[in-house]
Amino acid sequence: MDSPLTRILVVDDEPNITSLVTTALRYEGFEVSSAANGREALNEVASFRPHLVVLDVMLPDLDGFEVARRLRQEARRVPILFLTAKDATEDKIRGLTLGGDDYVTKPFSLEELLARIRAVLRRATDVGDSSTRLSFADLELDEETREVFRHNTSIELTPTEFKLLRYLMMNPRRVLSKAQILDYVWEYDFDGDANVVETYISYLRKKVDSLGPPLIHTLRGAGYSLRTPVSA
Repeated sequence: MDSPLTRILVVDDEPNITSLVTTALRYEGFEVSSAANGREALNEVASFRPHLVVLDVMLPDLDGFEVARRLRQEARRVPILFLTAKDATEDKIRGLTLGGDDYVTKPFSLEELLARIRAVLRRATDVGDSSTRLSFADLELDEETREVFRHNTSIELTPTEFKLLRYLMMNPRRVLSKAQILDYVWEYDFDGDANVVETYISYLRKKVDSLGPPLIHTLRGAGYSLRTPVSA
């Protein structure tokens, strides 16, 4: 995973942060490029084709949220890790809802940043160790091609959304708690911020349940479960 072929784009308008992060990543064996603003970042994604983007929220032209939105509009599935000086939960949730895969709040330690980068890359490349195809009702997930279909309609998912849906499909009808989902999907406890689970469940519902009867159910006080709808 951390071979020189793993490309990371660092986007930040503070030269000292860019230099520090790119130096650390190159030392760890990654191939790194950088950009100082949003438009430059969009151009670099197209030419450098990174496996992950470390994206500052506060940029001088297009902010990080707008960059993420445009990348998703262009159907680019590159994982995004936001850097933000904003510690408000709503800002973090907004970034994740726009298709980001994680966030780190400034000031941050390089050790934490590297750990989270590796976790996002694992989620983006993990195809599991069981059957390459999962199905439930009219929902299908292919682990090799990373494609998801419902009613034969393709569903575009970010790496984190894909891993969350995969976890639900690996445990059909089982009630999964927020703690279990955080542990499996994010591989750490998010500093106790379980709101990220609610946000991602909601985002997944908009993509999956909009194509048919709802399959993702909330059991209040217990967790979430993938179940067929109860007939009236």
